[in-house]
Amino acid sequence: MKRVDDFRLRFGKNEYVPIMVGGMGVDISTSELALEAARLGGIGHISDAMVEDVSDRKFDTSFVKDKTKLYKFNINNMDKSVVQFDLERLADAQRRHIGATMAAKQGPGLIFVNCMEKLTMNGPRETLRTRLNAALDAGIDGITLSAGLHFGSFALMADHPRFREAKLGIIVSSVRALQIFLRKNAKLDRLPDYIIVEGPLAGGHLGFGMDWAEYDLMTITQELLDYLKAENLEIPLIAAGGIFTGSDAVRFLEAGVAGVQVATRFTVTNECGLPAKVKQEYFKASEEDIIVNGISPTGYPMRMLKSTPAIGAGIRPGCESYGYLLDATGNCAYINSYNREVAAHPDEKNIVVMDKTCLCTHMRNFNCWTCGHYTYRLKDTTHKKASGEYQLLTAEHVFKDYQFSIDNQIALPEKEEA
Repeated sequence: MKRVDDFRLRFGKNEYVPIMVGGMGVDISTSELALEAARLGGIGHISDAMVEDVSDRKFDTSFVKDKTKLYKFNINNMDKSVVQFDLERLADAQRRHIGATMAAKQGPGLIFVNCMEKLTMNGPRETLRTRLNAALDAGIDGITLSAGLHFGSFALMADHPRFREAKLGIIVSSVRALQIFLRKNAKLDRLPDYIIVEGPLAGGHLGFGMDWAEYDLMTITQELLDYLKAENLEIPLIAAGGIFTGSDAVRFLEAGVAGVQVATRFTVTNECGLPAKVKQEYFKASEEDIIVNGISPTGYPMRMLKSTPAIGAGIRPGCESYGYLLDATGNCAYINSYNREVAAHPDEKNIVVMDKTCLCTHMRNFNCWTCGHYTYRLKDTTHKKASGEYQLLTAEHVFKDYQFSIDNQIALPEKEEA
């Protein structure tokens, strides 16, 4: 009976444990979590979502405070087109976050950064170009392009001296998405170094419509493997979304993928950036507590706990401080929904907005509890204490359980003394 450790993910002449830890934002996939994956010979992700806020927390910078002060005059104005990111400060925050992580890296593995195209930031092309190039400046091992089709993203960093050195990958959920991406980038003569195929059971934003349940990761994976073979493309394919045990991973590795991306089980580790009380909410969740809804202003469905405080919260849009989802015209779907409810209830102090949420503010405050489909199984991976709380795990324990477990088993951690 094979284990994940019987396989290796290969980039050129280098080999890695074929376990990639996904890049959950905002700073849920912390540097500490990514560094552990790299130390153990795998690949860890950090996320650059709301990177200025992440920098403020980690390095005591004042990017958010300064931006809020600059645009304070516009807070009560629902037209947010004036709110812009200072690209030099954005690059500074990106270099700090990534540079510090890379400086701390030990072990044979790699550190990648997850970059979402849907963070349009009232200047989609300019801000994404800044983020991508600053990541390369800071020495990141690789960049995973997520939450968007990224047709023009390679071109945004094509002039960077590390464009052909760093590992560059794309997340897709269909053969068609990959075909279009490859066609749009053909003139650059630069193929992606890896492709992540993300299925419908993943956490957070999904690359499907509300008909997500009609799709299956193994089926999509096989379609992509067949396409790559037919086109003679030797690009490593990484399977992601709903891979909960080492045995789950082995099934995909035996089918022909080069590695797996996992995240849900790492949300309840010490190294994960979620507050302790939120980790306990994940442990306590039942299958019925996990829903897919359309409250994200991005337009993508999102999977989350139905008890997440972000649902129905009618807070004033915080674009002057954040504004990461403002489109090229300075608009956001949440602003429209908020304005509608304010107009409908002019005397109401506590506005309720059910169809959208202020994702920036709620993600920053860890009040949007996005999660994977199998979050309800987390309670079976650890011990329940006499207090009723669940024992947190270490990233090393979870990583090695994926790496060495067999027969669908999950190794429980050593029980902490009372």
